[in-house]
Amino acid sequence: MRWLAFVLCMLVTPLAAVQPDEVLDDAALELRARALSEGLRCPICRNESIDESNADISRDLRILLRERLVAGDTDDQAVQYLVDRYGDYILLSPRVEGVNLALWLAAPIMLLLAGGIAAVTIRGRSQAVGPEELSAEEKARIDKIMRS
Repeated sequence: MRWLAFVLCMLVTPLAAVQPDEVLDDAALELRARALSEGLRCPICRNESIDESNADISRDLRILLRERLVAGDTDDQAVQYLVDRYGDYILLSPRVEGVNLALWLAAPIMLLLAGGIAAVTIRGRSQAVGPEELSAEEKARIDKIMRS
């Protein structure tokens, strides 16, 4: 039973890869560093923050981020420093500006286009002309064939 509880705890809470030698002495700065590193992507790992990643580059980025905070950078300055070096890719939630704006708007635009195409297609099918009524001659021929 304890094993099951342990496994569930491991699945529910992600483990941080922050090593004890990385932790800052100032608790307030450490909290800021943790909050910022949760929003920064590991350049090697897919959709994993530098706080969760065990990659060497993530460790270097965590240390660099903490150095910037200790040097007196604000949260925005520290993050911008990393963005300047690694590009917007390092942000787990990219900014809605510039080229990224096209990416943010592409999905809703495609959804609207698909909905419009579906509506036109459905409307066109509902207005389609049904089969014409059979003439008396055609009905007589069918009756003759059916009796044979």
